Amino acid sequence: MPLKLPTIIGHRGAKAYAPENTIESIHTAADMGCKWVELDVKLTKDSVPIIMHDDDLDRTTNGHGPVAQITYADLCHLEAGSWFSESFSGIKIPTLEEAIEVILARDLGVNLEIKPCPGREKETAEAMLDHLSQFWDDRDRLLISSFSHVSLEIAAEMAEDWYRGLLLESDPIPNWLELADYLEVTTINIDGRTAEREFVEDILDTQRMILAYTINDPQLALQLRQWGVDAMFTDDPDAVNETLFKPH
Repeated sequence: MPLKLPTIIGHRGAKAYAPENTIESIHTAADMGCKWVELDVKLTKDSVPIIMHDDDLDRTTNGHGPVAQITYADLCHLEAGSWFSESFSGIKIPTLEEAIEVILARDLGVNLEIKPCPGREKETAEAMLDHLSQFWDDRDRLLISSFSHVSLEIAAEMAEDWYRGLLLESDPIPNWLELADYLEVTTINIDGRTAEREFVEDILDTQRMILAYTINDPQLALQLRQWGVDAMFTDDPDAVNETLFKPH
């Protein structure tokens, strides 16, 4: 059975409307009608998987310094909402387990991106997959992706049955196809803002699904859909959905 993905996946929840990678952002995406969300997973100093994008705390919390140097106990004292808007002040960085509870409660699928701090590619994948295996069993509504080949290699070893996606930078590595074959990925996740049609067609030739990030321009979404892109990550599900699915 191929992976069934909706056309629109909420990026870090619904990042344009709520603080990214938070419980509130997941709820907002679900309230907007998203069937799937994308979230980033990192580790605290004491190896607790949390939902967080940056290597440093500064941009999205009132903390400072590297995520890899803060314990979970200290992380619990931080807040992760007021940088976005005062109405969100006081909200917390969720653990992977807390995020999954909400995803299950809201009946969502999820793309979890393994986003290791430098040097923690192996342990981040191991800790995430170990935790996830304890409370996730719906293979068809989960995609594990990463830019890190090491992390995807661990995923292939530890959770062979779960779908994997290879994330590519704006300037894709020349050996992307060899890597995709080696890691046995189901999806290739590309930067849809810079991708050219020829590259999209090259991926389509491999019979893999194409996911494009981060598409907030409705007209670009329309173009990518016409090229054959299967799904798009967006900060603004409402705007992109409205354009893609309005009667023409």
